[in-house]
Formats: sequence, structure tokens, C-alpha cells
Amino acid sequence: MERVRGFFRKTNQELSHHFYTIYKQVEENQGKQLEEDEKQEEEEDPAAFIMNMELRTTNQKGQKQGESGRQNLTPKIITHFILINLFVFIVAFLLAYFAFRDSCHSCKDSVSEVSDELGYDLNPDTSGSNLYWADLREMFHKYLGEEQLKNSIRSISLLDRFSGSPGMTTLSHQIRDMFSQQKLDHVWMDTHYVGLQFPDPIRPNTLHWVDQSGNVLGELHLEDPDVYCPYSAKGSAIGGLIYANYGRLKDMEALQEKDLDPKGHLLLMRIGHVSFAEKVSNAEAFGALGVLIYPDPADIHPDPHRKLRLSNHTAVYGHVHLGTGDPYTPGFPSYNQTQFPPVESSGLPSIPVQPISANITAQLLGKLSGPKAPQEWKGTLSDTPYRLGPGPTLRLAVNNHQNSTPIVSIFGCIEGHSEPDHYIVIGAQRDAWGPGAAKSAVGTAILLELVRIFSTMVRNGFQPRRSLLFVSWDGGDFGNVGVTEWLEGYLTMLHLKAAVYVSLDNAVLGDDQFHVKTSPLLTSLIESILKQVDSPNYSGQTLYDQVVVPGHNWEAEVIRPLPMDSSAYSFTAFGGVPAIEFSFTEEGPAYPFLNTKEDTYKNLHGALQGRLPAVTRTMAMVVGQLLIRLSHDHLLPLDFGCYGDVILKHIGRLNEFSGDLKARGLTLQWIYSARGDYIRSAEKLQKEIHSSEESNERLIRMYNVRIMRVEFYFLSQYVSPAIYPFRHIFLGQGDHTLRALLEHLQLLRGKRAGAGSLTYSRPRFEEGLFRRQLALLTWTVQGAANALSGDVWNID
Repeated sequence: MERVRGFFRKTNQELSHHFYTIYKQVEENQGKQLEEDEKQEEEEDPAAFIMNMELRTTNQKGQKQGESGRQNLTPKIITHFILINLFVFIVAFLLAYFAFRDSCHSCKDSVSEVSDELGYDLNPDTSGSNLYWADLREMFHKYLGEEQLKNSIRSISLLDRFSGSPGMTTLSHQIRDMFSQQKLDHVWMDTHYVGLQFPDPIRPNTLHWVDQSGNVLGELHLEDPDVYCPYSAKGSAIGGLIYANYGRLKDMEALQEKDLDPKGHLLLMRIGHVSFAEKVSNAEAFGALGVLIYPDPADIHPDPHRKLRLSNHTAVYGHVHLGTGDPYTPGFPSYNQTQFPPVESSGLPSIPVQPISANITAQLLGKLSGPKAPQEWKGTLSDTPYRLGPGPTLRLAVNNHQNSTPIVSIFGCIEGHSEPDHYIVIGAQRDAWGPGAAKSAVGTAILLELVRIFSTMVRNGFQPRRSLLFVSWDGGDFGNVGVTEWLEGYLTMLHLKAAVYVSLDNAVLGDDQFHVKTSPLLTSLIESILKQVDSPNYSGQTLYDQVVVPGHNWEAEVIRPLPMDSSAYSFTAFGGVPAIEFSFTEEGPAYPFLNTKEDTYKNLHGALQGRLPAVTRTMAMVVGQLLIRLSHDHLLPLDFGCYGDVILKHIGRLNEFSGDLKARGLTLQWIYSARGDYIRSAEKLQKEIHSSEESNERLIRMYNVRIMRVEFYFLSQYVSPAIYPFRHIFLGQGDHTLRALLEHLQLLRGKRAGAGSLTYSRPRFEEGLFRRQLALLTWTVQGAANALSGDVWNID
């Protein structure tokens, strides 16, 4: 190196007397000399030309120095000058090579692993980081531990945290402080004042035997007097008792076929198959006066020798609002400073409802007369004849009262570096009635662990392309009130901002099966992730290998529709945001302690035979890999083309009625045409993506905007969200949905709504209404196809 430095010093001294060099334009009177010079240049080689080129320098006084330039610029100096430049070029090339070679080692596992079945390449963003898919997956795996999850579940389940309680306030501030300690980019709290219903401690709910005149003959002492059904109608109901199995529509119709009309009676229903709210809605539609809901051992204890059993003296909690959010401000956010007219949700029941224990149920069933219940209606209560009734007269009195209660949701955000205005939202319910280990402690523990891990990853070089928004929701046990109120408050902008919602509720209820309740847009992505996560039960197997039976359709084994009692449902059916919820479950009957006082860490850990931390860690791994893909991939990994098959599956059910429609001058041609336009739009967009340059950030962003709004396109624009909050034509509720259209068609043949459906009370087919339903549904699908096409000049 000393020799090199000496060489530079010597050369610098030889050239230091030149101030700077310019090419001087040859003036017109020197044209002759120029021609001679050009002729000479043609006869010389390039090296000789460079050495004999006339260089003219100008000193500070403006004098010519041409002759001295020729004398001082010797062939030796020119040669040194060339060698110096060559040396610098070689050194720079070698430095660049060795610096880039290290980063290329990580390239091997990047694109090939994420470019899977979605139909287009999902290359990672390399603008600010050398971390790729394999690096990020390994980093997440490294930071994820079981011990932290176990400790969080145990400590959270010990807190008294129903909405509005002091324990909930304490936990809220603890989670906010934890978010702040992790150095998230933004942390804030969102408060709503909502109408919640609680039991009256002075006037508890009661159940009595009465005579025909209403005089009390005896009381059936409720063994869990503080267990209740939020949003039950307040008041009393008197009537004979009828056993109605699960309370499904087909169960109601079966009673009528046996000349047992539910009208004017109290109905006894067992837990399962449909939600509490749907049971009550069906009962009300058939004229029942009140409902009692109980847990039958047959549905929760198939093995009588199993050690962990729900006590026969325990009742199960559950709200009965057929909807989500605050039912006293439907369609509007419940902020304290806003004034709304006195209006109630149409999903509130008008009959009283009360949960009871299996022990009380046995006493009631023992008094019933009438025909025997069908074999499939019989449970396993010991020494209990399952008859349909009617039985002795009962009086049910419900005295729940409504309170305006503040609920607080906590938000923390890691900003994305390329698309910070596009959010991947991850949420978990925080409140619980009782210990709530499975109900909300597991989900909250996973949420806190995800916050810790992703903030650590960011400090170690991870730069998410899109923003990660972590949310701890309040009011979940009252019908996802916190989620829905937030959506109502930001409805006009969320479809422009929120790309995907991931729910952590009910994440671990067992370990045998793995179910995914999801929008169709996320199905393909989930399949690829399940193939990359290890099974918690079987060494050497992936989670996909564990839950999918060889030779079976994996979607039939794993994928489930979004239910109304999931927070993910509100995001999709109300907000138009694709959403997903995961659950590990037991094979057979569900975890028996959910929504009871017995949902403790000990019981959940015992139900999983000591494997709760390991299963929870696997769930966190699935969610973590999903979040990495959603926040890091250049293109959002949403399979927008899948809705072509979804549309075909739904409208295919209408073909059964094509003859009836043709007789009335109606056709399904236009809805099939709209479906075809959607498929062509999706294929066109896929081709555009394939042929585009992934380095074109403007183009990539345009594609992502079109992809992330696909779910929103299937919200009907022809109905009011205040009247029909769930506007999604496939998942929603109301006359605008495809299911309502099918149920309306069934009236042509004298059929009622299908089994398991919500009420569709129209007595006969109305052609005018049907034409309107079909037209608006067709234009919703056509509108989705047009929107996916992009600019209006690209629409045929």
C-alpha cells in the first residue's frame, strides 16, 4: 500500500501545475489547421491520438498555455493516468462483489418458497432490507417461546374482566403500557359508551311452577342465578313447556308435524348447532313465549368415563342479540358525544330467555307428557324420559337491566415502509364472563406475544411493507360490541385502508382438528402456510398432514364459513374486509367449559392433556407466518380469482328453479353473464400482474388497491347499512343476499326456508320483489367485475 500511495503522490505532483483543462472550440479562421489535424488523427492509433491531442489550458489571468500543456503532458503521465483509473475500477468491482455475495446467500430461499399456488409471483420487497421469507420465518421461530404464552394465559385467566368491571380497567392499562414498552410507532385507546345488559342483584331471574290461573305452586331454584342471557327481553312469560331439541327451524317444523305448535308455549332447547340468538329468533318466529337453554351431557360428554366433565349444576352464558355491536345504536358508533334517536336493533328478541343447568332440566323433562322424542333428539341425562310435552305450566321472570357502560379497545401500530396506509389488523377479545381461559385469555396471550415478537423483529431489520395494527377488543361477550362499534365509526374509510383482519378468538379449544373460518380470498394462502408449520402432536409431520385425511378434499376438512358470533364476520359482512379466524378443536363435541365459570386454565390445560402451551405456540406460529406474508409480500397474497367459483356454486343452486322462472318470463342469464365478466376481469388482472415489472412501485400499489377491495365489491350498494348492516351478498343477512333469493324461490313450490337458516317469514312468492332481488344481486356481481377491471375505459 505504501508503494501505491507513493505512486499517487508522484503523479499528483506532475499534474498539479494544471488548473483545469478545457477543449477550446476552433474558430472559423483556423479551419485549415483543423482539417490537417483531422487527417492526422485518422492515420494515428487511439493511443497516439490521446497523446498528441492539443489541450488548451487557461490560467487565472486567461492566458493560453497550449504549448506548455503539450510539453508537460508526457506519454509517461498519460500511461500513469490510465493505470490509476484501471486500478480504481478493479478495486471498486471487487469490493462490490464481496459485499453483494453475502446478501445473495439469503436469496436462495426467498422467491421460490413464496411463489406458490396463488397464480402469480409474490416476490419480497428488497428496497430497505436483505431479510427474505426464509429469514423472517426463522427469526419469528427463534423469538417465539412457550413459557411466555403459558404464563400470560394463566395470569389473564385469573383476572375478573367482564366489561365495565374494575379488573377490566386494570387489564386495559396493563396492555396499553405493554404496547408502549415495545416501542410501537403508535399506541392509543378507543372508548365507546354502549348499552350492556346485566342481571339485577336485587331482583334475580326466577322460574316457578304455576297453575292455570298463574298462582305459584313452587319454585325451581336456579343453581347459577348470576348466569344470564344478555339482551333477553325483560318481563315474565307463562305457558306450558315443550321440548324443542336444538331449536333449529327444522326442529320447529318437526314439532308442528307432530301437532305440537310452539305458539303460546315456553320452549326447552339444548345447546349446540346454532347460536343462542338463532334459537331464540326461531322460537319467536313460531310464536313461542319464552325460551330455556341447557347443556345436555350428550353434546359435551360423549365419553362418560372422562375425568373432565361440566358439572350438572352449571349453566352456560350466551347473548341473544341476533346481530353484532350495540343493539341500541344499530348502524352507528356509540360515542358519548353523539345523539341518536331512540331506536333498537331488529335482532333484539321480544321474549324472555334464561340459561339453566342440566340438573334443573332433568326435573323439567321428568314432568313432560306427550309423545316420545325422536331418537336423535334424545340426550343422556340419567333417568330422564325425553318426551316432547306439553308439560305443567311455568312462569319465567327475567329482570335484567340495561346500563350505559364505557368499553375500551387498545390499539398498537407498526407502520409499514412502502404502503403504511394499508393495514393488516390483528385482534383478540379481552373480556370474559368468568375466567375465560379458552374464551379470551389464549387469544390475548397470543396477541401480546405477537406484539413482542414483531417489535423485536423490526429492531433487528424487518421492514414490513404494510402496517401491522394490533387490537385488544372489549365487549366481545356481548356480541363483538367493541369490534362493530369501531367498524361503524370508520366504515367510510376502512375498505380503503384495512387489507385483512385476523381474529385470535377461540384459538385453542382442543388439539385434534384445525378449522379455519375465512373469506374465500385467503383459502389458498392458508393451504400453503399449513404445509410449512410443524404439527404440535406428531413429530415429522406438518399441520396440514395432521388435519387433512389423505385422499380427502382439504377444504372440506378444514375450511368453515364465518359465523355471526365471530369478530371476523363483522369485518367481512359489515366492513367488506377479508377476515379469518383459526381454531384448534377436539374431535367430536366441543370443549365443554366455554362460557362457564369452569373455563379455567386448569381445565383447559387438562382438556389438552397438558399440551396447552405447545398447541398455543403452534397457533401463534400459523398466525405469525400469515402476518409476515400479508405484511411483507410485494403483492397481497389474496386469491381474487376464487370468487368466480364461489359465485358459480351459489347460483348453481338456482338452476333447480329455471323452469319455474321461464314460465314467468324470467331468466338467470344475466347473473351468469355477470359471473363470466368477473372471471374475465380476474384473469385479465392476473395477466397484467404477470407481465408487469415488480420494481415498479406505482404499478404494484395500484394492483394491491384493486386486490384488497375485492371483498368490499360484494357488499350490496343498494341497501342502507343502518337497516341492513350485513350487506355482503354471500355472508350477509337480508333480502339483498343470494340466500334470501333462493329462499324466496322455494316459496314457488311451497317450501319454507332451509334447515339452519334464519327466519324468512314471507308467506308466498312475490314476483315483483323477486325481480328486484334478482336485478340488484346481478348488478352487485357485475359491479364487482367492473371494479376489478380497473379504469372505466378498460371495461367492456
